[in-house]
Amino acid sequence: MEFNSFTASQVRIARPTDKFEEVIDFYEKGLGLRQIEEFKSNEYEGVIFGLPGVNYHLEFTRHVDGSPCPAPTKDNLLVFYISNENEIHQVLDRVKNMGYKEEEPENSYWKEQGITIEDPDGWRIVLMNRSYE
Repeated sequence: MEFNSFTASQVRIARPTDKFEEVIDFYEKGLGLRQIEEFKSNEYEGVIFGLPGVNYHLEFTRHVDGSPCPAPTKDNLLVFYISNENEIHQVLDRVKNMGYKEEEPENSYWKEQGITIEDPDGWRIVLMNRSYE
């Protein structure tokens, strides 16, 4: 069976949060991502973060009535492939100064070359020390 994929010009991962300000602080000041857009409608407000030089975005929203989402599992991951180990340690130092700590990953694979941290909502971030080719 042949599979024909589509051509996407951009990918965005979007999720709601009840810790809107804390999440913005974590991704902007902690991870060092650049906020590229803010928006507000009747029911939602949100912020979009961009990664330098790529068309991948993270979007976080807050509904006026709160988030209906359950807490994530320890294996819900957002993985950043960072080949420069010094950059990983700079990020880790920033988030530690903000009160976050390294977490034990559910899957030991992520520990081999990565550092796992939880964001304010409990979603796990992996700073993986390698490139992804």
